[in-house]
Amino acid sequence: MGKVYEYQKRILSVFLICMMCMGVYACGKKQDGMEKIKDLECTVIAEENIPEELLDMIEQKKTEAFKITFEDRGFLYICVGYGTQETGGYSIAMNALYETANAIYVDTNLIGPAPEEKSKPVESFPYIVIKTEFIDKPVVFD
Repeated sequence: MGKVYEYQKRILSVFLICMMCMGVYACGKKQDGMEKIKDLECTVIAEENIPEELLDMIEQKKTEAFKITFEDRGFLYICVGYGTQETGGYSIAMNALYETANAIYVDTNLIGPAPEEKSKPVESFPYIVIKTEFIDKPVVFD
């Protein structure tokens, strides 16, 4: 009976070691689908090239911060607006646009005006419209 018990302890020990190794391996891997698959090619488009329907949507929302996606003719338009600003001279940087297994991620930020622009009290509504190929995934704004 002693040999059978020792044999069972060894099998249990090996089993536990294997389970711990699998747990360490699984914790080390990204399993949430947020890992970048590829950067997406895109174009920042000027107002005159924005589809009319999308331009109307932007016009209605421009006084408040907004995030809009719009699909038209095989293209995805990703729009980020920063609401009413007290001066002009703002610009928007697009830091990243990439695809993951579960979504499209976009990261933009508003860049303030130069000091000389701050003294000119002109209301502005900075926004960016990014055009890329249509991919049927949700867009996550960072």
